Amino acid sequence: MKEEALNTRLDHRNPLVFDTHELGRRPGAMKKVSRSVPAPKDLGLVDVIGVPEGATVELALRLESVMEGVLVTGTAHAPVTGECVRCLEPVERELDAEFQEMFSYPDADTRTARRDEAGDDAEDEDALELEDDLFDLEPVLRDAVVLALPLQPVCRDDCPGLCSECGARLADDPDHHHEVTDIRWAALKDLHPGLTDPTQLNGTGDGADENQEK
Repeated sequence: MKEEALNTRLDHRNPLVFDTHELGRRPGAMKKVSRSVPAPKDLGLVDVIGVPEGATVELALRLESVMEGVLVTGTAHAPVTGECVRCLEPVERELDAEFQEMFSYPDADTRTARRDEAGDDAEDEDALELEDDLFDLEPVLRDAVVLALPLQPVCRDDCPGLCSECGARLADDPDHHHEVTDIRWAALKDLHPGLTDPTQLNGTGDGADENQEK
């Protein structure tokens, strides 16, 4: 899989692939880019909340040329949909996600000494590189969206959820409740449907006490 990933070349026709050739390798050069792209599949927290596939994602990017590569800073604005974790009602809102990522030149390791520093090996494995002056924003966009999404989305902050007894949505009926019956008398009520006070059985009520005193 790793070899396949290394051999995969970027396609400039992909809406999430951007070209930096205009910047050259002049540190300090800057370019702003705005683009509307369709959301890729599974952009968000799967089965919880995310950007619907194909929904419009508005991107605003600033590309800056530095010694090591191109620093990409930007924001993404997109609609998100999900399900309230309390009442299971649909959740719809707008999302703004910010991100910043360095895309290194393929030969950046020979031009700087950063990779010779201790502890950089793990970071190098996750480093993103330019390919023929192109970079793919999708992995950066995915990380930014996931971090900006709520882990437990709710339709409203004070959503009361569902009734634990019958599953009714409590927001639709604030006075919703169930009569609580002492489980110790539940069997007796089944035997005597009209019984309102189980203590009246077998002369255990107040009247029985008075008769016993007499």
